[in-house]
Amino acid sequence: MRFMMLMIPLGYETAAADVQLDPERVAAMMRYNEALKDAGVLITLDGLHPPSMGARVSFATGVAAVTDGPFTEAKEVLGGYWMIEVGSREEAIAWAKKCPASANEIIEIRQVQEMSDFPPEVQAAAGFDDLKS
Repeated sequence: MRFMMLMIPLGYETAAADVQLDPERVAAMMRYNEALKDAGVLITLDGLHPPSMGARVSFATGVAAVTDGPFTEAKEVLGGYWMIEVGSREEAIAWAKKCPASANEIIEIRQVQEMSDFPPEVQAAAGFDDLKS
């Protein structure tokens, strides 16, 4: 089972483009990332720049409209993610609980949909296997 663990740092929605990271916190997070890798469960991971450097493309009017960050209506934004492969939801939760997160961070865990989760007619219509590299 694949799970995405989404890091939600509270307050990141208003972070400046040149946000400075604490080297000690980065080192602790790198040790956690190494533990995921050493356990053989890590697929990929990345940190994300703050929303002030991003853009949103919306389609409310049927035409693509671009809004540059920051996004005033945002209450929670992603700061990064890990994609892991483990045997159960409980195992994904156990890994998230080991993260050296601070008091203002939340990790949301979401299971990745696999084609086997869907009935055969949906699998045939989707054709996702042709898109994977």
